[in-house]
Amino acid sequence: MKCMKPIDVFKALSNESRIQILQWLKEPYLHFTPHEGIDMNEVGVCVSQITGKLNMTQSTASQYLSMLQRAGLITTKRIGKFTYYQRDEEAIGQLAEFMKSEM
Repeated sequence: MKCMKPIDVFKALSNESRIQILQWLKEPYLHFTPHEGIDMNEVGVCVSQITGKLNMTQSTASQYLSMLQRAGLITTKRIGKFTYYQRDEEAIGQLAEFMKSEM
């Protein structure tokens, strides 16, 4: 896993809500309504939508998203005052290969 530290990835995945976020972001149109006409497959899902769906404080949701980002599993895009999150499919593919070859 280039640039991904396995321990950071496994820590990020050790929480049910963080795993749920990754599952939602895999197919955003099944779980969210587009925010301000944004193409969720291209740009991602707005942080406020993720926070609302998790039913937790923005602070906690932001910590979860930051942990997933530091692990290299999601990316962010800033558009105006909004931050959008999406899965890093290449990194997730590398994780799958790592699991297959090293574990």
